[in-house]
Amino acid sequence: MGQWYGDELVPMAGIASVGIAPEYRGTGAAIALLSHTLKELHANGVPLSVLYAATQRPYRKVGYEQSGVFCSRELPTNSIQIADRTLPMQPVIPVSHEVFHELYHQKARVNNGHLARNQTLWEEMLEPPKEQMIYAYLIGSETQPEGYVIFFQYRESDESIMIIRDWVVLTAAAGRRFWTFIADHRSIIDKVQWRSSMADPLTLLLPEETDDIYESGHWMLRVVDVPKALEKRGYPEGVEARLHLDVRDDLLLENNGQFVLTVSEGQAQVTRGGKGELKLDVRSLAPLYTGLFTPHQLQLTGQIEASDTALSVATQLFSGSQPWMCDKF
Repeated sequence: MGQWYGDELVPMAGIASVGIAPEYRGTGAAIALLSHTLKELHANGVPLSVLYAATQRPYRKVGYEQSGVFCSRELPTNSIQIADRTLPMQPVIPVSHEVFHELYHQKARVNNGHLARNQTLWEEMLEPPKEQMIYAYLIGSETQPEGYVIFFQYRESDESIMIIRDWVVLTAAAGRRFWTFIADHRSIIDKVQWRSSMADPLTLLLPEETDDIYESGHWMLRVVDVPKALEKRGYPEGVEARLHLDVRDDLLLENNGQFVLTVSEGQAQVTRGGKGELKLDVRSLAPLYTGLFTPHQLQLTGQIEASDTALSVATQLFSGSQPWMCDKF
């Protein structure tokens, strides 16, 4: 797998679960297992590792930190009050996911943290829940679609709910059609739920703030190979800068020491040495790398020590959209 950062795809190893038998819990077995896994990933040249944690403490001990968000929102369908049917809705039989790939790719590359989905994730996206059906529509013409929506419906107590598994909206017109399509279900669907970021631009199209967040959390990232991770991600065009880092990593010793990150024309080169003007633990590098928190916020909480110059440079380099994922693994 991989994740998009700064319009570049960075290879990433996702960890779906860590299981320890009850008789070995509390003995350090989980830390030993994670440490071995990370050393193996580093030996294989993997820059990043990501996971969803049930509890954060053991993962923080091996260098993972909160680095992006997962958020689910909902709103009553009768509150949408948008009626724009300029674009057609094209029903798609959800047996093949290839028709969605290019549209998703266009969305993913401009949203930090989005996955380059593998075959398994796409198959799970179209797998219907028990006793349910999956529905899929392209937004716009068949030859030049501007988005899509994949969903199923179910009833919970006295409410009918539309669960949007996945969506892509690439234009304002597609956004209006997206909401109109959902609003047109209001006679049979009471509520719609969808995955998004904490600040969802789609809600700007709604006449009133009627949506609520009903589930939210963070995924955690570990920078496995510091030089490779910094070189693989993208950076803002037009920025010419050097950032002098001093990284501490108690597990992967190859990541220890001073590095100079040189960025020119959106591309990066990392060399050993430099002044070490921005000091941080590899754990604190994770939310800086993804852009979840700004350098000033990380300094405020004692996660980094930096000169004013280094803070300014880091702010320029790691700016971008808030990292979030619509996938869980």
